Amino acid sequence: MFEADRASKGLGMRLVEARDGYAVVEMVVGPLMLNGYDITHGGFVFALADTAFACACNLDGGDVTVASGADVTFVAPTREGDLLVATAEERVRFGRSGVYDVTVRRGDQVVAEFRGRSRSLPQRS
Repeated sequence: MFEADRASKGLGMRLVEARDGYAVVEMVVGPLMLNGYDITHGGFVFALADTAFACACNLDGGDVTVASGADVTFVAPTREGDLLVATAEERVRFGRSGVYDVTVRRGDQVVAEFRGRSRSLPQRS
């Protein structure tokens, strides 16, 4: 799935590690990712976490899984040149649904916490 993800690749994201229910994705904050306060626009941090979430949900090669919802808490600002690393971990799967937590870090510092809810789509016949 990540190989075909033009949006994530266009933002310079790189899949570092992936296995069923787990993924690590990184991105360097570029100059076009800054808001009017010269810090990273929250939408880009959310996008990084969302990509890690999607990779963790879809690695097993089974059903296509999409987000049914997500929320994020921004803990600390980031700036141009910062390397952000998002680590996604499955918490629970039930039926066609799941819950995943993603922590975004700059080095050892947590900058955002994201919780995503997934839904597997019915297979087309």
